[in-house]
Amino acid sequence: MRDYVEIGIGREARKAYDLGDLSIVPKRRTRSSQDVDTTWNIDAYTFDIPLVSHPTDALASPEFVIEMGKQGGLGVIDAEGLWGRHADFEAAVKKVVDSCQDHWGIDSEEKYQEFVDSGERSLRTLQELHAADLDTDLLSERIAQVRDSGVTVAVRVSPQNARELAPVVIAAGAEILFIQGSIISAEHVQQGGEPLNLKEFVGSLDVPVIAGGVYDYSTATHLMRSGVAGVIVGSGSSSTVVKVPAATAIADVAAARRDYLDETGGRYVHVLADVPIWDADSIALAIACGADAVMLGRNLAQASEAAANGVYWEAQAAHPRFPRGDVSKDPVVSTATALETVLFGPSSVPYGGLNIVGGLKRMMAKCGYTDIKAFQKADLAIRD
Repeated sequence: MRDYVEIGIGREARKAYDLGDLSIVPKRRTRSSQDVDTTWNIDAYTFDIPLVSHPTDALASPEFVIEMGKQGGLGVIDAEGLWGRHADFEAAVKKVVDSCQDHWGIDSEEKYQEFVDSGERSLRTLQELHAADLDTDLLSERIAQVRDSGVTVAVRVSPQNARELAPVVIAAGAEILFIQGSIISAEHVQQGGEPLNLKEFVGSLDVPVIAGGVYDYSTATHLMRSGVAGVIVGSGSSSTVVKVPAATAIADVAAARRDYLDETGGRYVHVLADVPIWDADSIALAIACGADAVMLGRNLAQASEAAANGVYWEAQAAHPRFPRGDVSKDPVVSTATALETVLFGPSSVPYGGLNIVGGLKRMMAKCGYTDIKAFQKADLAIRD
C-alpha cells in the first residue's frame, strides 16, 4: 500500500525512501562469501560482477575501459565526450584536472572564494573542450581499440543524438548501446525536429539497448515495451532537474519489470541503478531493492587507470547552457590504487570504498544469499 501524506490543502505527496533510509534484514542462515555468485547477463553477454562504470571521460580512458572488462565488469564509453573531439585525449582531460582545486585546507573566506572560482573555471574548461566538433572517424578508431582488446564494448549516446550516432558506434564495434540522458521517455518529441520513437529505433538495431534514466513505474513499462534489454534508474550522482529517492525509484522500476515479465510470458528486462552510490553497503541495498547491476562513478575515480587522476565529473556537467553537476576532487582519495584493488581488495580502509565486490559478497553471504536473483527478494527494514 502506497503511503501518501497531505502537504497542503488539496495536495498530497507520496512518501518515498532513499537507500540510506533502509537496512537489509539477515535470514536465519548465513553463508560463506566464497559461495556467492555475482554474475549477471545482458542478452548474450555475461559479466562476473554487477558493476558498470558511469559513462564519463573522468573515468573512461581506453586503459580503464579495457581493465574494467578484464575484471569482470562493464566499462561504458561516452560517444559524445572527449574521445571523438580531441586527438590528444590525455591533454584535454589534463586541462580539466589542472583547473580543479580540492576543498582541503579551506580556512578563510579568501580560500573559499578561490575554491568556488576554481569550480566555475573547471566547468568552463569542460564546456570549451566539448564545444569542439565531434570527429566520428576518431571516435570509431578509439572504440575499435577497445574492441580489439577482447572485452565487451559498451557505448553511450544521448536520446537527442541517438539516431545520428548509433550507426556510427555500432559499425565501430559497440556491442551494447546505452541511450542515456538525465530523463528519458519512450518517445522524445522536439519542436521542429523528428521525434525519436524508441520502439521503432530499438527494433532497427542489431545490438541490445539499455536506456534511461527513469524514475517511475509507468515510464519504465513504456521503455520495456519498446524492446530495450535494460532500463537505467536515475542519472548518476550529478544534480538534475528531478530528484526522486533512489530506493523507491528502483523498487518501482523492478515492479514494472515483474509485471512486464508476466505480460510477455517470460521476457526479462534488466534494471541498472545509476544513483548516488558510495560504498558496498549502497550497492547491496540497490540490489536488494531490485537492481540487477549498479553503475558506479565517483567510487572508481580513485583507480590508477581512471583518466582524470581522482578528479570526477559526469556528462551532464559539460552542457553548454545548463550544466548539471560539478568538477570535483576528493582530497583524501589516493589515485595510486589499481582498479583491481578497488574492486577486489585487499583493503586497509574500513569504509567500504575499497574491495567493493568483496564487501558486496560478504553482505550477501551474512544475510543468507548466494546469488543476485535471490538477494533482490531480501527483507528490508526502514530506519527511523
